[in-house]
Amino acid sequence: MDYKDIIELILDENNFTVGGGSSSAIAGAFACGLMGMVANLSTGKDYGHSDDEYKNIVEELNTLKAKLLEGAVDDNKAFLLIKNAYKLPKTNDEEKQIRKKAIEEAGIAAANVPLSNAKLNKRVNEIGKDLLENSNPACITDLQAGVEFSELGINAGKSNVEVNLPLIKTQGIIDNFVKEISQL
Repeated sequence: MDYKDIIELILDENNFTVGGGSSSAIAGAFACGLMGMVANLSTGKDYGHSDDEYKNIVEELNTLKAKLLEGAVDDNKAFLLIKNAYKLPKTNDEEKQIRKKAIEEAGIAAANVPLSNAKLNKRVNEIGKDLLENSNPACITDLQAGVEFSELGINAGKSNVEVNLPLIKTQGIIDNFVKEISQL
């Protein structure tokens, strides 16, 4: 499954395997595309950066976009880990312990992925805010849309970390996630 499959699944209201975590990563990828377009349309004039700087911005945005698209797929995989962990048998104490551990490990994975995507979106947002001051003013609405997509990606990513915390029983791990999302 690749990001194109994920987008199709997000758009399918009858699919229950892809949700907000993948969507937040896709929102960040959209932001990268819009911001990269604005950077490309800012070359050749004095909007605050040199042409080489705009080229470097576009390259960084393309790298971030690729990571976010991969993050959308990874988020779906993490959800499936949770789904599969809950399917494990629980007929005796040993099976219950194995299942409990699998659920916690899946919860950790399912919190790590949106945390990573939120961090990527934070970097995208920083780039977008810089471009608001240093780019072709004719593209301001495209750029604003990109900044808003990246903000959505940050906030939805944080929410998707928080929703997975009840699956984690180790307090130190929970505390670390709480600290990480508070820094976003």
